[in-house]
Amino acid sequence: MLRIQQLVEYSEELIAPASLWISGLFNPMSYLTSIMQVTARRDNLALDDMALKTDITNVKDKAEIVAPAENGCYVHGFFL
Repeated sequence: MLRIQQLVEYSEELIAPASLWISGLFNPMSYLTSIMQVTARRDNLALDDMALKTDITNVKDKAEIVAPAENGCYVHGFFL
């Protein structure tokens, strides 16, 4: 139900959330690839030369993130 709720919220406004529940996506790698594509187009870079970089934050509650990241995206819900 949470997965559907996230998709409905995104599809209503088509604005990226401040933090996306990455584990709730059907294909999370495609979302990460789209982030790289947006960055490559914006900065006029070759997509083939791009790589994902992860910075771990000390935010414990996703509600503390009130605005999307300037570059890339905030995600939550990783697990091992």
